[in-house]
Amino acid sequence: MSTELVLLGWTLVLAIVQIMLHASLRNRETGIDYNASARDEPAPPPGKVTARLERAKLNLFETLPLFIGAVLATHVAGVTGTLTWWGCWLYFGARVVYVPLYAFGVPVVRSLVWLVSMAGLAMVLFALLRAA
Repeated sequence: MSTELVLLGWTLVLAIVQIMLHASLRNRETGIDYNASARDEPAPPPGKVTARLERAKLNLFETLPLFIGAVLATHVAGVTGTLTWWGCWLYFGARVVYVPLYAFGVPVVRSLVWLVSMAGLAMVLFALLRAA
């Protein structure tokens, strides 16, 4: 299996971790009774860290479908190589670093790390489109 597909798999694991991390903190705030209910009443507002983790999760979900499509397309087209290898590592590594930066409220560095992830995605897309 290619490194690109392995990194895609780990990125999906990261998505699950982000879902569970946010959900576990939110569960502590609302309680099991509320979460098991029909949730007809509004929940209490989320805490700062919980809200940040939700935004970090949603941010991943904005680009994750693009990353999945790009990795699978390069794999199917047989155009994986150095560019896609580095692009996938940049995307995945930056997405891992992004979570704690967002959770701890680090402003500028977090945005720069996001740009690194987008550069990685762009590298994978460039490899795909260059081969066309």
